[in-house]
Amino acid sequence: MHKSRLGALIFDCQTDDLFRDSDFWSAVLGMSAESRGDQQNEKYVRFEGKPGEMQVLLQKVDHPSRVHIDIETNNKEAEVKRLEALGAVVVARLEEWTVLEAPSGHRFCVIDPVRAGFEENANIWG
Repeated sequence: MHKSRLGALIFDCQTDDLFRDSDFWSAVLGMSAESRGDQQNEKYVRFEGKPGEMQVLLQKVDHPSRVHIDIETNNKEAEVKRLEALGAVVVARLEEWTVLEAPSGHRFCVIDPVRAGFEENANIWG
């Protein structure tokens, strides 16, 4: 038995100015960007939402801009197997997450829990 839930919405940005993009999305979403650090080395910008809300991030990428989701789980191996049985295909296994592709062509990631309330609010499988 394992648990999982929708964990994050990530805006993949093929950009030369992630801070400009974070200013735009901050205004659109009504969420403030957390500390952004050094622009040259910044790959992620996380937005502060209300407690319990799904996390929203911007991620600087080399591929064309798109939006993807992260699925949080307490057992990445079991969750990936469950998703493969549903028709997803593993694209890449990285140290901290696994990238999958849905039959529709949409890519998404399976990650460890990152938000509070996981145990109480996640779906139970198996």
